[in-house]
This record gives sequence, structure tokens and C-alpha cells, in this order.
Amino acid sequence: MAKTPSGKNTSGRGQRDLKVKVKSARGRKLSSTRWLQRQLNDPYVKRAQAEGYRGRAAYKILELDEKFRFLVPGARIVDLGAAPGGWCQVAVKRCNVLAEKSGKAQGTILGIDLQEMEPIAGCELYQLDFMEDDADLKVKDWLGGKADVVMSDMAASSSGHKQTDHLRIIALCEAAAYFAFDVLEEGGTFVAKTLAGGAEGGLQKLLKQRFAKVANVKPPASRADSSEKFVVATGFRADPNA
Repeated sequence: MAKTPSGKNTSGRGQRDLKVKVKSARGRKLSSTRWLQRQLNDPYVKRAQAEGYRGRAAYKILELDEKFRFLVPGARIVDLGAAPGGWCQVAVKRCNVLAEKSGKAQGTILGIDLQEMEPIAGCELYQLDFMEDDADLKVKDWLGGKADVVMSDMAASSSGHKQTDHLRIIALCEAAAYFAFDVLEEGGTFVAKTLAGGAEGGLQKLLKQRFAKVANVKPPASRADSSEKFVVATGFRADPNA
């Protein structure tokens, strides 16, 4: 039987899907009205509000981790473009950062972003451009070593032109991958958002040279009408010739 993100059964008789309708307002663009209506009716948005996550994107990393199991107790995680912080919140819980006397190793979570972020319990947040020359050295110093996971939900600002946006996010993803090569521990994992559009070949080739396995996934929390998907690369090889 089908279930909603809240886990409730939707197949019972007599149930009715009550949707919020938003009326167009003077001065508001039609696209803004549609976005607002979609937000108000999005079950993942409602679930995030109920469970205290900073956005629906938290469920994307939760679903990816359910499949690939990279957020484990004791792991050292770097979240690039971390704002508003939903992925960090998930990592704090999954990596056992706040647990006391649980018998499990406690992880370390670093959130990196160009903008300042509201604090997250158990997470170290830094305002940093990860493409700066010494950014990798700073991150390894803050971690006290190398990372087990580098993850990124970054996307370049939308231009309104689909192909341009695709090229921008692929370039951003490649930059994140090169950063990961500098900071990942042997056997580590790289997770990043991409957009379908035809220019992924170079990124796939790059990742396959440095990781044992590369998967492309569209988690259930990713909207059906979105071209976004996520690349999950596991088994990092520090020496690509090994």
C-alpha cells in the first residue's frame, strides 16, 4: 500500500487529499504563486516542519544514506554549500555526534558555506569559499585529519535557461569533486547534486577514475518534475593509478 512521507496509508476509502489553494495576488508573478502553492502542499515540507529540519532537502540525504550507508557513527563529514543546514542536521544524528556514553564513536560534522549560518548543535560551521587555494588545508586542520565523506547539495543561481543552469551545476560539481580528492580519506565517499542535461560525461569519467563505484540516483524526496539527481561515488582511491 502507498504511504506518504509521514508514513500514513493513503489507500483507505473515504480519505480525501485536501490541498491548499493559493489565489493570485496583485504584484505577484504567476510563477511565485505556483511555487507557494507547491510548498504549502508538499508533504516533505510539512514533514520537515514537524520534525525540525531546516528544509525538505534533509530527506534527500536521508534517503541516499538509507541506500548507501555512508553516514555512520564516528564519521568525519564535510558538507559543502551547507546552508540552510538540513544535511548537517541529518549527519549530526546519523554520525552519533551528540550521543553520550552510547558505546559508539562520535563523528565530526563541518558545514561550509559562503554565507553565515544559524548554529546547529553538534556541527561546526564555517564561512568559507571551498574553491580558495588553501581551503582544503583549512578543512583538514579543522577536522584534525582527512574526511570520510564530502557531500554537496550546491546549485548555482538559476539563470532561467535550462542548459546554462545544467552546465553551471556540472562545473560546480566538478569543483567539489576536485576538493574531495584533496581532503578524502582512502575509501571515502563523495555525494553531490547534479542536473540531467547531457554534459555529465566528463564528471562521470572523472569520478570513475578515482572511485571504485559511481551511482546516479534520484531519491523519492526529489520532485518528479525536477531534473536533479545525485551522484554517489564510493571507495575513493587516493592514488588513481593504484
